Amino acid sequence: DLSNSSEEVLKGIVAITGKTPIFEKLDLREKESVRSFFKKHNDVSGVIHFAASKAVGESVGNPLLYYENNIASLIYLLQELSKQDKANFIFSSSCTVYGQAEEMPITEDAPVQKPMSPYGNTKKIGEEIISDVAKVTSVNAILLRYFNPVGAHPSAEIGELPIGVPQNLVPFITQTGSGVRQELSVFGDDYPTPDGTCIRDYIHVVDLAKAHVIALQRLLNGKNLEKIETFNLGTGTGSSVLEVINSFEKMSGKKLPYKIVPRREGDITEAYANTDKANDVLGWKAQSTLDEAMASKWEPILSSPI
Repeated sequence: DLSNSSEEVLKGIVAITGKTPIFEKLDLREKESVRSFFKKHNDVSGVIHFAASKAVGESVGNPLLYYENNIASLIYLLQELSKQDKANFIFSSSCTVYGQAEEMPITEDAPVQKPMSPYGNTKKIGEEIISDVAKVTSVNAILLRYFNPVGAHPSAEIGELPIGVPQNLVPFITQTGSGVRQELSVFGDDYPTPDGTCIRDYIHVVDLAKAHVIALQRLLNGKNLEKIETFNLGTGTGSSVLEVINSFEKMSGKKLPYKIVPRREGDITEAYANTDKANDVLGWKAQSTLDEAMASKWEPILSSPI
């Protein structure tokens, strides 16, 4: 519904691919709109479901928004998709379903715990809904548990486009670096990590996108071994908030003004992925480093496209 995007993105897609995608603006929370879409496009054989709100901090302050947007939209989408003879579904899930895992790196066999935020809970509940639906319908699904996507397409035609105040670290960094924001807030420097700041696994968005293509092809070709399969998508390396700031400064040549503020509710200390399963089963592996991801994120700012 473009609540966190713009039709300008379509121009970037055309520039990169040379193809004009079919675009329909609709709100997945509107049941009749979803039903009408599937009546119009009755040959849909696969869906990649990205549409969800995704900011941990915002979800703590406004949980009902997250439950409505992330859960209602999923239910209405599955209701229509499950009517199809071929119902292949890729779900944009999250490492937040692991809560604060006891062991690093995190494997897919790590216990799914009570999430630390309403956002994480919507992903946990979403996975459970998909699993229940797949047991009794034509739906086959792959759950892709993202760690922390960053970066932009190397062409600089497409990048993250936060509407209003960014809710994630890297767009806040680039807005501060470009002068849109005066100062970056670092939430807490008293975590039990080497420099006191949170550690996350930052994966380049292009690597992430490639994994989705591979996963969808796996379902379309009937290569999945189970009705529901789950894969971690990360780099396998953890980086602290201060290390991300240092990477940006190195790639951009800019000194970033920041201040330490109290911890943010819902944040965990540390999370980075074990990606052996995705490496072995999907034949996928993240290729880009944190520095490369940060450089790709800064380039669209300099070029002033999306």
